[in-house]
Amino acid sequence: MLQLFVSAFVTLFVVIDPPGCAPIYAGLTANASARQAFSMALRACLIATGILLVFALFGEDLLGALHIELDSFRIAGGIMLFLIALDMVFEKRTERREERAEKVRTAQPHVEDVSVFPMAMPMLAGPGSIASVMLLTARAKGIEETGVILAALALVMVLSFLALVAARPIIRVLGAQVEAVVTRLLGVLLAALAAQFVIDGIQAQF
Repeated sequence: MLQLFVSAFVTLFVVIDPPGCAPIYAGLTANASARQAFSMALRACLIATGILLVFALFGEDLLGALHIELDSFRIAGGIMLFLIALDMVFEKRTERREERAEKVRTAQPHVEDVSVFPMAMPMLAGPGSIASVMLLTARAKGIEETGVILAALALVMVLSFLALVAARPIIRVLGAQVEAVVTRLLGVLLAALAAQFVIDGIQAQF
């Protein structure tokens, strides 16, 4: 159970990437008060958790309704995560997040609430994290293992909330260079996990 928890936690932490979301959130809430920033961070994490929870519990039924085999989803999800990993290693993912945040800021300068878009979705509960949580729960055997995976998801979302709340101090402490190094290391780890998803899907299919 401990090994499953660690595996699920690492996968979700790397994909959701709380340290990567923190500087984006800090930029989006630059003109907000501390209380407003705290409230938006809480709402963003709660909404993202709800979205991921729905896909974790009912994602397999959704695939069945669409006549998509789970092994096919494993392979497709692994490829998707691998592309995300490549973006992390080559710093493309952060650039796209910053561009998306800048569009929101310039297009709607009078709107301060960024909790739903873009923070909850697609930054926290994006395609990669949805695919990951569905793949993890699909591999779970029984209620206990599913509970372990959901506990890992809960811990990652708590850490995401703390990262958003402490976004400004984190940026000051880490700096851009340290953040870039951490992002690249997490990208390499995610690439290996994505490859394992593809291998599992191919082995189960053939």
